[in-house]
Amino acid sequence: MILFLLSLLCFLVSGLLALVSKRSRFLSSIFGVGGCLAGCILGLIPSFHVLWSGESLSFSFPWSMPFGSFVLSIDCFSAFFLVLVFVLCFVVSLYGGQYLYSFHSCSCIGFSWFCFNLLATSMALVLSAHNVLLFLLAWEMMALSSFLLVILNAKEDSSRKAGWMYLVTTHIGTAFLLAMFLFMAHASKSMDFSHWGALANLSSETKGILFILAIVGFGAKADFMPFHAWMPEAYPNTPCHVSAILSGVMTKVGIYALLRILSFLGLPPVWWGWTLVVIGIVSGILGILFALAQSDLTRLLAYSTVENIGIITMGIGISLLGVSYNLPALAAVGAIGTLLHILNHGLYKALLFLSAGAALCSSGTRNMNLMGGLFKRMKFTGFFFLIGSVAICGLPPLNGFISEFLIYFACFTGALPSHPSLAIPAIAIITALALIGGLAIASFSKAFGMVFLGEPRQESIKNSQEVGWMMKIPMGILALSCILSGFLLPCFIPKMCIGLNQIAMDGMQKAVSSLYYIGVVSILFILLLALLILLRSLLLYGRKVETAVTWDCGYARPTTRMQYTGTSFSQILVEFYSFFLRFRQKLSSPKGLFPEPGSFSMETPDLFQEKVFSPLFIKTGNLLCLLHTLQHGRVHLYVLYIILALIVLLLWKL
Repeated sequence: MILFLLSLLCFLVSGLLALVSKRSRFLSSIFGVGGCLAGCILGLIPSFHVLWSGESLSFSFPWSMPFGSFVLSIDCFSAFFLVLVFVLCFVVSLYGGQYLYSFHSCSCIGFSWFCFNLLATSMALVLSAHNVLLFLLAWEMMALSSFLLVILNAKEDSSRKAGWMYLVTTHIGTAFLLAMFLFMAHASKSMDFSHWGALANLSSETKGILFILAIVGFGAKADFMPFHAWMPEAYPNTPCHVSAILSGVMTKVGIYALLRILSFLGLPPVWWGWTLVVIGIVSGILGILFALAQSDLTRLLAYSTVENIGIITMGIGISLLGVSYNLPALAAVGAIGTLLHILNHGLYKALLFLSAGAALCSSGTRNMNLMGGLFKRMKFTGFFFLIGSVAICGLPPLNGFISEFLIYFACFTGALPSHPSLAIPAIAIITALALIGGLAIASFSKAFGMVFLGEPRQESIKNSQEVGWMMKIPMGILALSCILSGFLLPCFIPKMCIGLNQIAMDGMQKAVSSLYYIGVVSILFILLLALLILLRSLLLYGRKVETAVTWDCGYARPTTRMQYTGTSFSQILVEFYSFFLRFRQKLSSPKGLFPEPGSFSMETPDLFQEKVFSPLFIKTGNLLCLLHTLQHGRVHLYVLYIILALIVLLLWKL
């Protein structure tokens, strides 16, 4: 546990050194990146030890905070999430060093690295805290450090708006968490998680209320629909390596906290699983639909995060239903599929954000309608983005397929005739996953095609160049991880099943056997494809190979304006789902004998943001403005308020 504490200390000290040396961009980058790398290495050692040995680590320190105790504990469950935190922070910090130093317009690099390392520290503390007060302090530190990273470019209105939305949303969730934790601490007569085993004996109505509070409180951080509204605003205004951490790691901390609280509440009733299944289906389908309609690359990735959180939530829901119906095989396959999807989503979503960041640095725009042809100029970045796109679509043999297949397998197990009432949510999840998979392929075909294929749609992109090796190496590490984990994860699944009963082991063995067969077929397909490429090369060897433009219907002067744009590529599907998306079209048709140029555009606003959160924020702001009458700057009246408050308290006490 000493190494874990040294890891936290390394994050904090290096962040402070980067902040102090803010006048030197070079020193700030060295301290920020170096300290983050060292902290991640130190933190990975105890985390891997716990995962491999199965024994927990703990540490306690005297703390004078009332009702608080500085108690840290790492078990296998928290160690799994800690590995994800440290691995992604390690890789992303390598990328962020050159990204911030060379490309980003932010002048406060030292402050950026201070907030980044503080965010890493707070996430590690949330995952290891074993006391309510310590957990909430770390949770709030995580919220504030990520808020500061969101408003890093505070001079821009969009950045301030995104930060405001994020801060309000996360503190709405914190208010629900405060109510939940106070009730749980009162019921257990303790603020330490180790004494919360008695919460399983609470009445079903009380546990139901705690479950709802946990869903709202942690869902605001995990980005369940409709609490996702801050994400599409924040990610375009945040450095891409920070977006990779917010999407790939911080949302999973919310999932961890939800699962940890559910573990204290004992046997879940059936409606808990149903609730999570419905939340997952809504988040997954609407998330990928909104992603398909976007023309901003980072907004597309933000909505796809909501989609993947929906898949994770569906996995949690079907696993809870397996526990409720006493089906250990269903519960085990669903739980392990969910955990693996948490890991896989962190890997390929970080890869996609880093690849998108490289493309944005080189092209100078996030608008896919203005991009194109980058693959000819950025082959490494294009190849890495392609790997991430295949992985996120859940296609074999990459890692995204493994976890989604296990959730599919769990749902097919639940759809068996032995439990007819379980067939409805199982079939609903299967249908939702199939629809999400198809829409994900359309979304990322659009993203890759519009950004990397075709010809440049504006002149500045013709001068685009590949990014440096300090940005390519992290992308390469993540791409290799997506490939290798697709083949190696089935080998580690039996290790995750230690301690399960024989029925669960039999169900898991069937799923793993199916994965092995699919893996073998995938390898044979790859070998066949490589053989065909080699055969083509041999047939063309020694021959003159020429290239020419594609058939152009007799028109000899095609221009880049004749290419599909991202909007036109997805227009048919967007119009088909117009009931959910409520898009707006702006058409300016050419008129007259000598017409002016026409134009067409399509906009898809976020309905939850436009119809729910924005009006709520405006009305709340107007209501709070009424308090200005109390805040008038007269100190003697402030003293009078204090005296009146003391008198009221004394009368109440008497």
